[in-house]
Amino acid sequence: MFVKNCWYVAGWDKEVPADGFLSRTIINVPLVFWRDRQGQVLALMDRCCHRGARLSMGRKEKGGDCIRCMYHGLVFDRTGQCIGAPSQTRIPLKAQVRAFPVVEKHRWIWIWMGDPALADPDAIPDTQWLAHPQWRSLDGYLHYDVNYLLIADNLLDFSHLPFLHPTTVGGSPDYAAVLPKVERNERGVRLTKWVANTQPPEYSAKYANYPKDARVDRWMYYDFLVPGVLLMDSGMMPAGTGGQDQHRDGAIAFRGCQALTPETDTTTHYFFAHAHNFLIDRPEVTSEIHAGIVKAFEEDRAMITAQQHNLSLDPDFVMMPLSVDTALSQFRWVVSRLIKQEQPPAAA
Repeated sequence: MFVKNCWYVAGWDKEVPADGFLSRTIINVPLVFWRDRQGQVLALMDRCCHRGARLSMGRKEKGGDCIRCMYHGLVFDRTGQCIGAPSQTRIPLKAQVRAFPVVEKHRWIWIWMGDPALADPDAIPDTQWLAHPQWRSLDGYLHYDVNYLLIADNLLDFSHLPFLHPTTVGGSPDYAAVLPKVERNERGVRLTKWVANTQPPEYSAKYANYPKDARVDRWMYYDFLVPGVLLMDSGMMPAGTGGQDQHRDGAIAFRGCQALTPETDTTTHYFFAHAHNFLIDRPEVTSEIHAGIVKAFEEDRAMITAQQHNLSLDPDFVMMPLSVDTALSQFRWVVSRLIKQEQPPAAA
């Protein structure tokens, strides 16, 4: 089961073209996205109410405000109501497909999968760094053949960084030994981690104008929000220069934006970008940073996919919790609570 009353990332803005469609499944629901004559993104169930054909195999009509199913020719408007059917003098009122609230913001397309009356655009997480003129990043996407919560577990336990990612986003073992402060809230968890006088990670050390063998202070503050959106403020600066209290002169800083969007119970869309605010006039630096992040995420995917295979062999296996699992346990608790709240009252 999934939380429905929340904003899911459906894709990057570039994925919905001016002409044509994007077909994407989210929480087991097939969806079709397209742009109307003003360029606004619309979304309907990608399943014609007549015979279940894919509307994404159809065509746009009336300047893009409507979509025609190319199986039997039914036409649906932006609300999902059927407004035309060949050889049909009377269109049944039930001839409609579900429409979904959609918002395009900061390069991500967000969709509300629950009660439309509760869809508040102000509740969309702030990912301004994806489009901010003083930050640079490249778009990223991976497809996982695993349940999204296993990926969430990985993102909520960064103690694995020095071991799974020693040459990318890792760092020294003393970094892993410092547990983050974990705070739970209504929509997720917040983690705060500060490690003083440690070795810099390789992926960012080469961009810093620090003395050779310099020690650094590293910070990592991030929110992980339902359904699976990670907003991370991370970086490093010369040891003892005051990064913890936000004095970041000489810092190498990043703003990570990541989103897990369940496709099905066993597959997941993973959208990400790792924005940086240094050397932004050098596109090759952005490309190098992106390549390093992709390499690290591929390392994660290989490990988590193998983990999913192991777990599928023994459904009765119970994972043993450790102290590093506090954040992921808290997040799973929040998810379970929200799913329970969305269930209809039990019959008397």
